[in-house]
Amino acid sequence: MNYLSELVRRVTGHNTNAKKIRPTLSAAPLSAKIGDASYDAKLAAEKKYYKDVVNINELPEIFHYWSNKYLRPMLEEYGFANSDEFFAKYFLESAQRCNATSPTFVSVGSGNCDTEVRVAGLLQKAGLTRFTIECLDMNPHMLQRGREMAAREGLSEHLAFVEGDFNKWEASQRYTAIMANQSLHHVLNLEGLFDQVVRALDPRGYFITHDMIGRNGHQRWPEALDAVNQFWKELPESYRYNHLLKRHEERYENWDCSTEGFEGIRAQDILPLLLERFDFRLFIGFANVVDVFIDRCFGHNFDIKQDWDRQFIDRLHEFDEVGFRNGTLTPTHIIAVMTVDSSANHEYSRDITPQNSVHEPV
Repeated sequence: MNYLSELVRRVTGHNTNAKKIRPTLSAAPLSAKIGDASYDAKLAAEKKYYKDVVNINELPEIFHYWSNKYLRPMLEEYGFANSDEFFAKYFLESAQRCNATSPTFVSVGSGNCDTEVRVAGLLQKAGLTRFTIECLDMNPHMLQRGREMAAREGLSEHLAFVEGDFNKWEASQRYTAIMANQSLHHVLNLEGLFDQVVRALDPRGYFITHDMIGRNGHQRWPEALDAVNQFWKELPESYRYNHLLKRHEERYENWDCSTEGFEGIRAQDILPLLLERFDFRLFIGFANVVDVFIDRCFGHNFDIKQDWDRQFIDRLHEFDEVGFRNGTLTPTHIIAVMTVDSSANHEYSRDITPQNSVHEPV
């Protein structure tokens, strides 16, 4: 038995050849209801936090080392290399499927709208001359940054900016395609939002998302937490500093970041609820334990010029992949294209299916 197989066995208690059967639906209690004081407080905290966040995609260098080495090849297999190309590719395909000469798209939870502006540029370069991407977000400061960016890039005619709470969204028209880029894990009323998507999406169009589907509040599930703790023991003391929370963590703290705002508020419910309503045309599930070590909290401690640092991340990635193959781990991220009706084609990266990527609630 190799090192990774032995570590999987030790931290999960599972034989690495065994497949874990997982339910197709999970549920989690809501910590706030729309319209009550707790919801209003979270909404205010969310708006305040992102008011001055100009670059929400700023990540450590070690993340880019990992994503370029491991994630990018997964994407390139399906004809795109990054999120911008992903959304542009399937917007164009939706327009073709819908025979739309002047397609209208909507981005739910667009934030600063930087992705949407870049996607508009890619659509224009691809020859699409008449189209609109509606940017829906609850934060007026972020939408204003989107307006300014669209103007700088000469793309204002293709972008519309709509201030609104996606927990209460009621679509006013039919869309050629609908995208959600790192926004679903901020949504409390997932059922309502997904029902609106079903109602508003052209039957031939795509619902396209890149998002996080791990445990609520971006906590680790028990088997992943055990693995994190095992790998944590190998870290030098200086690598245990949490840059986001400004503290040293001798032992990794499984922090629930949904306690103040909406970050990861119902992340674990996203995939089960999608499976209830949509068929997956494309599904790329990836990452779990490696998340902890490459994200904003601890990723800045790693130096991509150091052999040990890169090899450590390589081992974490392989640990995740082994876990996905034998069913002892589930992905915490997805890149997915969905249809309301059954899709004629299904593409599942590394044969990881959406059904087997649902984690049983604990």
